[in-house]
Amino acid sequence: MAIAKAERLMNLALCLLGTRRPLSKRELRGSIEAYMEAGNDESFNRMFERDKDDLRELGLVIETVENLEGETGYLARRDSNRLPPVSLDAEEAAALGLAAKVWQQARLAGAASGALQKLRAGGMPEAEDPYGGQHSAIEPRIPVHEAAFEPLMLACRDRRPVVFDYRKSTAARPETRHVEPWALECWRGHWYLAGHDRDRGEERVFRLSRITGKVRSRAGTYTAEVPDVVTVRETVAGWAGESADRTAVIRLRAGAGYPLRAKATATREGVAEGWDELEIPYGHGLDAWLVEFGPDVVVVEPAGLRADVVDRLRAVAAG
Repeated sequence: MAIAKAERLMNLALCLLGTRRPLSKRELRGSIEAYMEAGNDESFNRMFERDKDDLRELGLVIETVENLEGETGYLARRDSNRLPPVSLDAEEAAALGLAAKVWQQARLAGAASGALQKLRAGGMPEAEDPYGGQHSAIEPRIPVHEAAFEPLMLACRDRRPVVFDYRKSTAARPETRHVEPWALECWRGHWYLAGHDRDRGEERVFRLSRITGKVRSRAGTYTAEVPDVVTVRETVAGWAGESADRTAVIRLRAGAGYPLRAKATATREGVAEGWDELEIPYGHGLDAWLVEFGPDVVVVEPAGLRADVVDRLRAVAAG
């Protein structure tokens, strides 16, 4: 779920839970910033009805009543939406403790630790490992080494435009990008940002490790609507040939390109001195991925892919 929609749903839930009388659509629109920015009445009504249905699917009991002014009103009574006491067994507690360790290298570490402390104060058992230590031997972690992660996470949360310098894999020097950030997602050990690129006027995905220098915040509101679903992984998978419908044949230097070897459907070792030949899925964006391996990769076929890789390498050399 996009951060903007999650924030909007949370604000609507808080309004409905915090009122002692039914609130009309008009009152809710005047209380929630995202609704105030919705534009015309038709856009707001569609957004509100969709949000109301989503909250109900999530388990919130929302009552619909006629208020004193003849308008339809909405509220969520606290007694109807009270959660039962949290009760976890030792295995469930261990799973939560393990999940909290994922964020040890990021700003979310404090929030995860605080959440565990509150659960323990409420009676959750200590997170002992019921599996004889195998959990402690293998700890899941999401690496967050990029300096850009924290400012971008906050910008996504606060819906704040940003500016940063970004170096594409095919470029010799970085370019300044003006972006309205939507969501961050980790895929195969790398962090990616999805957002609206103001200079290009369309959705773009950026790899955080290619951001150089500081991420700078900018004042103002978003100029493009934040989609309810942001497809970061699908976009990156397209770069990597995940959505492939053809097969490419490449030569790869021995001992190099292990990500490519992991994707290969067939490998012939030693076809030439120091080179192996691989068949890998071929889809949109594969040329950009192959360029990252530089002189360790040579495209055998198809000819179109070979030409695309050569053009990209020439662009880098000319830069």
